[in-house]
Amino acid sequence: MRLRDALDDYKRASGEETLFPGERRTLSGRFSGGDGRLVHVEEGVLRDFGYPLSGLTGMVRSRFGVTVDGIKHWFDDEASTQTYHDGTGLVVTTHDTPIGEVTQLDLTLGDAHLTGFETEIEHAEIIAYVSLAPDGRHSRVGQLHHEDVIEVYHETEHDFLGSSTGFSGFRGQIPATFDDLISDEPTEYPRPPHDGRYAEDRLSGDLVCWLPLHDGSTTLITLLTDWEETERSDALDRMETLSSEFTDREAFTAAADERAPVDPDADIPLHESVAADVRVLSLLTGDTGLRMAGPDFDPYYRHSGGYGYTWFRDDAEIALFVLESDQHLDLDLADWHARSARAYCETQRADGSWPHRVWPHNGALAPGWANARLEAGDGVDYQADQTGSVIAFLASYYAAGIDDRKLEKRVIDTLEDAVDSLDETLLDDGRPMVCQNAWEDSIGRFTHTTATFLEAYSALAATDLPIADHARHQATRVYDAVDHLWLSDRGIYALREHGEGGLDRRADSSTLGLIGAHLAYDKIGTVDDDRLDRLDSHVHTMIKALWQDPDDSDIAGLFRYEGDGWRQGEQGHEKIWTVSTGWGANAAAQLAALMADNDDDRAVEAASRARELLELVLPGGVLCEDTSYLPEQYFDTGEPDSATPLGWPHALRLATVSLMDERGMLYAAHKVVADD
Repeated sequence: MRLRDALDDYKRASGEETLFPGERRTLSGRFSGGDGRLVHVEEGVLRDFGYPLSGLTGMVRSRFGVTVDGIKHWFDDEASTQTYHDGTGLVVTTHDTPIGEVTQLDLTLGDAHLTGFETEIEHAEIIAYVSLAPDGRHSRVGQLHHEDVIEVYHETEHDFLGSSTGFSGFRGQIPATFDDLISDEPTEYPRPPHDGRYAEDRLSGDLVCWLPLHDGSTTLITLLTDWEETERSDALDRMETLSSEFTDREAFTAAADERAPVDPDADIPLHESVAADVRVLSLLTGDTGLRMAGPDFDPYYRHSGGYGYTWFRDDAEIALFVLESDQHLDLDLADWHARSARAYCETQRADGSWPHRVWPHNGALAPGWANARLEAGDGVDYQADQTGSVIAFLASYYAAGIDDRKLEKRVIDTLEDAVDSLDETLLDDGRPMVCQNAWEDSIGRFTHTTATFLEAYSALAATDLPIADHARHQATRVYDAVDHLWLSDRGIYALREHGEGGLDRRADSSTLGLIGAHLAYDKIGTVDDDRLDRLDSHVHTMIKALWQDPDDSDIAGLFRYEGDGWRQGEQGHEKIWTVSTGWGANAAAQLAALMADNDDDRAVEAASRARELLELVLPGGVLCEDTSYLPEQYFDTGEPDSATPLGWPHALRLATVSLMDERGMLYAAHKVVADD
């Protein structure tokens, strides 16, 4: 099924300068989700993206419209406007058809997704084409009909489709044929009625349904279930309950308001930005508490290595950002922190490290290319920064106080094993071993990896654990070793040491991680004046070196690193990244805090730079889409690209807003003061 979609997109996107053929993009539209299910809503088209979060595939294709007297008006052929209802997860889409306006409401409640339609068009019906792929299959799929509910199943996954007003008619259809696939033209869905084969209506996950309107409204319901966990009778009961409860807009808005990511009345700085960040991070989180990096837009890995996995670097940094933000903004996210901690305890390997990436719905090992510590030999394809990032979060979470004594014990045990792993990968000169970098595209002894070690040891040293003294000693070793990476003529820290001890002189935004690491070290040691000078130079010089302000568009920001050739398309040079821009804002804010804590007047300039970069990624900023989402990358033309929304920059934005508000530098840089 996904191959058919990829081939169809290839036909539509070939020849475009800013599109990579074969992908399923989420650059426009909005997501509805929660508790594992993730549904993309765009111009009346729905698609499930939640397989990494739930292990269930659900809808792979859909199309909706309104029909009067047999004439169909598909919503994706008409103009539409879309928004979130009052900052909640309810997506409201208004379709302007030639025969009148139709409002579409989309809300996800656990494993169920509800799509409501409202219109004043007389004598109308809603037509819905939905393609379900239980267990990711398009063949060996069957149907069971339960009055007004259709069950589509393969083996483990059983998907249910129903309506609050029933169906006035429905039919099944086989997927696109081989002739369709090899045709030069894209396939039009839904396809015509079957060709006479008696099995088509029953042995297919593709359904065309007609929904009658009662008082101008109806609600389509899809429910995804795991056959090992949900009885058929329970699923049918849930379908009946949802059908009876969600019959009008009031029911949708009430349910959405109850699940708002942030209290709409809370006194929170930049409320729209904070609410959007919490919503996005919630959308990307599975029941385990683990997050996928972003919606998987490239299912055949044609142009990427996949995004629907949990990387412990990204996830733990997000977890730490959320923890610190919650402590200041009072976001009521204690359950998030506990789930993250449990997930890290459960996924730790016997040697104290964490693997390259796992499936967020169950923590099982996922496909990857940096699992040297699971293989025989002493390979360098290991990302040591991931273990450092998890330690920094767990140590900070422990220091904040854990009410659950059993969880606290697990965290302590996990940290003790993790320190052994970190020690094992720290060489005699005080820097980490040769390994893979944060961007996963090269090998060396990286400054960013060194920064994660410094932050991990410093966070541990700030606790009352028995290993704190050892961690303090190790933190000091790493702090001293950072000097080896300094490039005095450029005024920055090198990207890495490579080869026979030579330094890679390129500017790399990941090295901005040094600032947060030193802010953590400053709590257990002394950041001397020479180091403050170098950190100040590093931040400002790095931002200048990576700054991109294309002439032919309104966007501006930081690119990832000098010489970055990934997903350039026809552009021919580095692209702007929201991660790097957000990292620049966060590092500048951290630098301002570090300077203020050391009574250094340069805090004012750093805060001003942080505010300038933050504005680029805030809602209304040039790198933030109207959806409130931060795509991973931008072309110079202003076209977004890659995973959208990406969790990492949203967490960076949240943490930067929180830190700048806490330190009094969010609105006026001259207000920066030391934290007494």
